[in-house]
Amino acid sequence: MSEAAAPSAHVDTFSLDRLPARADWPEFLFDLPELHYPELLNASRELLEGGLEKGWGERACLISAATGETWTYADLLARSNRLANRLVADYGLQPGNRVLLRGPNNPWLVALWFAVVRAGGVVVPTMPLLRGKELATICEIAAIDLAVCDHRFTEDLVSAEIPGLRVLTYGAPETGSDAADALPDVTLPDITLPDITGGLEEVSADFTAVPTRADDVVTLAFTSGTTGRPKATMHFHRDILANADTFSRHILKPTADDVFIGTPPIAFTFGLGGLVIFPLRVGASTVLVERATPAELAATIDRHHATVCFTAPTAYKAMLAGDGVDKLSGLRRAVSAGEHLPKSTWHAFAEATGLKLIDGIGSTEMLHIFISAADDDIRPGSTGKAIPGYRATTLQADGSEAPVGEPGRLAVKGPTGCRYLDDPRQAVYVQGGWNVTGDTFIRDEDGYFWYCARSDDMIVSSGYNISGPEVEEALSTHPAVLESAVVAAPDEDRGQVVMAYVVLREGYTASEELVAELQAHVKAEIAPFKYPRRVEFVAALPRTSTGKLQRFVLRQQAAEING
Repeated sequence: MSEAAAPSAHVDTFSLDRLPARADWPEFLFDLPELHYPELLNASRELLEGGLEKGWGERACLISAATGETWTYADLLARSNRLANRLVADYGLQPGNRVLLRGPNNPWLVALWFAVVRAGGVVVPTMPLLRGKELATICEIAAIDLAVCDHRFTEDLVSAEIPGLRVLTYGAPETGSDAADALPDVTLPDITLPDITGGLEEVSADFTAVPTRADDVVTLAFTSGTTGRPKATMHFHRDILANADTFSRHILKPTADDVFIGTPPIAFTFGLGGLVIFPLRVGASTVLVERATPAELAATIDRHHATVCFTAPTAYKAMLAGDGVDKLSGLRRAVSAGEHLPKSTWHAFAEATGLKLIDGIGSTEMLHIFISAADDDIRPGSTGKAIPGYRATTLQADGSEAPVGEPGRLAVKGPTGCRYLDDPRQAVYVQGGWNVTGDTFIRDEDGYFWYCARSDDMIVSSGYNISGPEVEEALSTHPAVLESAVVAAPDEDRGQVVMAYVVLREGYTASEELVAELQAHVKAEIAPFKYPRRVEFVAALPRTSTGKLQRFVLRQQAAEING
C-alpha cells in the first residue's frame, strides 16, 4: 500500500489490498518538474475542470465519426457529471468499486470513463470484440458487479451469465433518429436492460470529483500473458497524467489546434492516451472512430481535417497501398506503435506523404510509450531512445547490463511501472527495480534501441497482443482437435499472424473445410482477431524427452513455411 500521508479515498479497498508488496514494485522516477503532482489528485478533475479553467469550455472536444455529433469540453464535463450522479445515486457506486466498460470508441464511452473516475471508482475497460468467456474471467479477477455496456454489444456480456453482475446500457438513440440511422449495423439482442443515458438531461450536471490520492488506483487494464490467464495492471491517477507529461509533451508536442484520430480502442492504454488523455491535456479535439478499414480511416482523416493520427504500422502500410495517400495531406503527426515498424514502411510513408512516422514502444504495464523519437531525432529502423522521464537499458540473462551492440532484454523505469493485481507474475516483469518488457533489443552507442524479437510466446499481429495458449484452449474445445500448438508466423502485412499446428482426433480428416470450421470455432470462442489465420495439420507435436512442447521447433517451421 502507498506510504502517502493522506488516507485513500477508496471505501472499497479491493484494489489497494491487492497491490504487490512494495519490495516488488519497480523503481519509480519523478525527475522532471512536471511529474511532481499534488498528494490529492483526481485525474478527471485535472483534465475536465482544468480545461474549463483554461478557457476551453466551448472548444470542440469529442467528435463522433459515426454520427458527426460534436461535444465541447463543457458538454463532456456536464454529461460526465450527470452520469456520475446517476452511478452514485441510482446504482450505489462507492469509491474503489470496479466498473467494467464495454463499447467502441465514441463520446459516450469517454464520458462514462470520466464519470467513474470522478466518482472515485476504478475503470475496467474492455473491447467490444471480447466474448463472454473472456469477460467472465475479467469479472472474476477484478471482482466486478457492475458493467456499463454500449446498447449494441450486450449479447456476449449477458449470455455469459456472470454471477452477481448488473448490466446497464448506454447511448441508445431514439428509433428513426438521424443518429440511429448513422450507426454501424449491429444485431441487437432481444433483451431489455436499464439505459443509464436515458433521461439524463433531468439529472444534475453538478458533481464534485472525489478527492482521491494521486496514488489511488484509477484503472485496471488487462493484458494477456503467455499462460493465457490475463493479468490486471493497476494504474494510479498520477499515471494517467504522467504519460501526457512525458511522451505527449516532449515527443508528440500537440497544440490546442490539433485534431486527433486513430484506431486503437480506448480499452487499450495506447488508445486511452492517444485519443483521450493527450488531446484533453492541451485543449485539442478528437475524432472518435468506432471501426474503420485503413481506406475508411484515410477518408475520415480527410473529412475531419485531422492532424495527429495513432494507429499500427500495418494500417499505415495499407493506406499507402490504397488510394488514400492524398487524403493524409492534413496530418502533421503520425504515431506508429503496437508492433515493430519496418524500416521499409517508414521510408515508403515518408516518400509518399513527407511525414516522418513517430515509432514507439509501450506496454499495458507501463501505460503508454516510453521509447520513441520524433523529427530529426528519428533513425529509421530504430524504435528510438528513452523519452524524457524514463530510463532504459538491455539486460543479459543474469540481470547485468548487456554490452552495446549485443541483444538483451529491454528494461525500463520511469514515472509509471508494473503493478499486477495479486499476481505472482509481478516477479517476472519487475526485476531489480526494472520493468522487463519481454522484448529483445540491441542498444547502440548513442542510446537508440533496435528491435530484435519478442522474448516470449506472445504474438503481435496488426498491433494486437495475442496469447498462443489462449488460442490453443479455444481450439481444444472443438471435437476434431486432439491437441494443438499456436505460434507466431511472419507476415508481410501484419508483422505476425497466428499459426496453429493441429493434431486431429481419430475419425477426422484434414481438409480446407475443416480449417475454415476451426477458424470459425475460435472466432466464436474468443475475440475474432485472435483466430489462427494459418492452420497446419500434423501427426504429432515436437516434444522433449520429458514431454515438454518444443515451441521453438514450431516457430522455426513457421518461419520456413511463411518466410
